[in-house]
Amino acid sequence: MKKIQILLLAMLVALTYACNFTEEIHLKEDGSGKLSINFDGSELMQMAGEEMAKTNEKPVDSIISFRELLKDKKDSIAQLPPEEQAKLKKLEPFNMRMVMDPEKSVMMFDLFSDFKDVSEMNDAFSTFQEASAIGGNANPQQEKIKPADQATEVNYSFKKNTFTRTSKIVDQELFQQQLDSLQGAEMFLSGSTYTLKYHFPKRVKSTTVEEATFSADGKTLIYEVNFLDLMKDPSVLDLEVELEQ
Repeated sequence: MKKIQILLLAMLVALTYACNFTEEIHLKEDGSGKLSINFDGSELMQMAGEEMAKTNEKPVDSIISFRELLKDKKDSIAQLPPEEQAKLKKLEPFNMRMVMDPEKSVMMFDLFSDFKDVSEMNDAFSTFQEASAIGGNANPQQEKIKPADQATEVNYSFKKNTFTRTSKIVDQELFQQQLDSLQGAEMFLSGSTYTLKYHFPKRVKSTTVEEATFSADGKTLIYEVNFLDLMKDPSVLDLEVELEQ
């Protein structure tokens, strides 16, 4: 348990101070597939590695099943308002792999889930943030858990050979608060990135994102943006992709 708590604490720090994320989707022709949101905290670990090493903790490679975790916490969850219970329920399909090795400067978090329809993965990044909030209360002495409020939401769709990713601000006041909180971290976040890596069942015919790059077979789209730009304007990752027939 102590190792998991250290990992989750590191994850919360990562979400606050260093943000190199990759959002990866493997999409099949029938609309099913797998989504993964991966955080690579190697640079952060290099900066904090000496302090982390002082804990004398051994390397950790663990997987958390949120379905099992929420089942264990069901009594606490039942005390929450219905809307908060609904937020937590979104975590059920996900697992999270957490790897940390201070000596090798390795820190990685990977939230992943299979889906039958990509729309099931709506708000995946918010779910990643929810996972850190839930995991941070993994201490059995802390009975109540509560999801974090989110200012934005992301929706996915794959219909008639066209894939879309769209975002919108759902709480303008909270969004402004988040913008204000970024002011002291802009210099640190300037080098952080958020990358889309989407694998499609057919070649890409066209996309609304001119800066995107593609694999040799034309089936994988890669698009990277500055994380700070994303925090200021969630729509920078909005896109539409039309596949060949």
